[in-house]
Amino acid sequence: MRRITPQRDLFRGPVLSHRQARELEMIDRILLANPSLVEAVWKDLQRHVARRALGRPGLSADQTLRAAIVKQMNGFSYEDLAFHLADSLTYRRFCGFTVPEQAPRKSALAGNIKRISPATWEAINRVLVGYAKDQGVELGETLRIDPTVTETNIQAPSDNRLLFDSVRVIGRLLKRARTRFGVAYSSRVKRAKRRHIAIMNARSPGQRRDLYRDLLKITCETIRYAEEAVLSLNEDDCCDEARRLAASLEHYAVLARQVVSQTERRVLHGESVPAAEKLVSIFEPHTDIIRKDRRDTYFGHKVTLSGGRSGLILDWVVEDGNPADSTLLTRMLDRLQGIYGAYPRQVSVDGGFASRENLVSARERGVVDVVFAKKREMRLEEMATSRRVYRRLRDFRAGIEGMISFLKRVFGLSRCTWRSLPSFCSYVGASIVSANLLILARHLMQ
Repeated sequence: MRRITPQRDLFRGPVLSHRQARELEMIDRILLANPSLVEAVWKDLQRHVARRALGRPGLSADQTLRAAIVKQMNGFSYEDLAFHLADSLTYRRFCGFTVPEQAPRKSALAGNIKRISPATWEAINRVLVGYAKDQGVELGETLRIDPTVTETNIQAPSDNRLLFDSVRVIGRLLKRARTRFGVAYSSRVKRAKRRHIAIMNARSPGQRRDLYRDLLKITCETIRYAEEAVLSLNEDDCCDEARRLAASLEHYAVLARQVVSQTERRVLHGESVPAAEKLVSIFEPHTDIIRKDRRDTYFGHKVTLSGGRSGLILDWVVEDGNPADSTLLTRMLDRLQGIYGAYPRQVSVDGGFASRENLVSARERGVVDVVFAKKREMRLEEMATSRRVYRRLRDFRAGIEGMISFLKRVFGLSRCTWRSLPSFCSYVGASIVSANLLILARHLMQ
């Protein structure tokens, strides 16, 4: 049976004079002033409880949210988070644990924090933005928008690595199926590893192509073993373990087929495979290929951020693919209108957003000054009411680069360490909400 909040008084007794302890105290006050944040988390946690009247109480919604904030603020792993909650009196008091023995283990922390959905993180941020408006910290009248890339936790992809990963993972599952259910399987993992290494050290394209043919043959043989095992395991209607194993084999077999197809097209037939059709990881198949400024290539997801004068991130969107910046402006303006009930008075964006269509659309929405870092054949007078306003807003836009750097350096937004697309979106939300809480606390402490 889960509780919304623990039965305790937060920060009873003297608080350390250290700056971080005072920041946590202010974040505590913000959370207490907005009980709807904890209620939203409680609903997510309740959805995963099968029998709510039985079992130990577990982490409360309030403890889960606060533990997630501590984790992202410090870049802790779950193991580090469990240690610091047991070791630090300040963190225990902030999260609501009376004695070190109450501090949860890393598995409990991971299981609860990962259950907070992306929609809940977004809802929490909207409540915080509303609270910042009520406190006079952020009125949302001046907006700056910029996209960045958050990478998924994968290695740099190559065809031979993807083929070897497919053989290795499917082979591990088939070995379990052979041990538990007697499924027929002859391992190809060692041979695949030798071919994978030989391809990396090959001296000529012809030698590399021959090695690829053998590695493709090995992968196809492993896929056939997997497909036969799926049929065999699905015949056992009474065993949940067999069905779960069959589902995993089927999942990776489909991905391996895609890897084989794209490798044959690129290596054997010399085709250029479009980025939208490429699979760059069998562990994070949702990963997009993001080419930035025609120079750097990233593997992850594009995240579009809207920031205000206060340094708060007012809104964000995890994009599907790599849409052009010029297609993002009006949507972000409409989303901000949904948060504040009105469009911003001034908007400053990068040159990639610059187009006459965006200028006209923003003006139709009541935006007075629409400043692009590059003019793109538009006159300064069309974008801003004066030259001074143009220069001021152009310089103001550069501040979001510092906000993005802060998120990446301190809150881990440069690389997501959680697996699956929903978890990726939750990770982005947790990082931004934690940063906003710290920024808001610092404003209120002034």
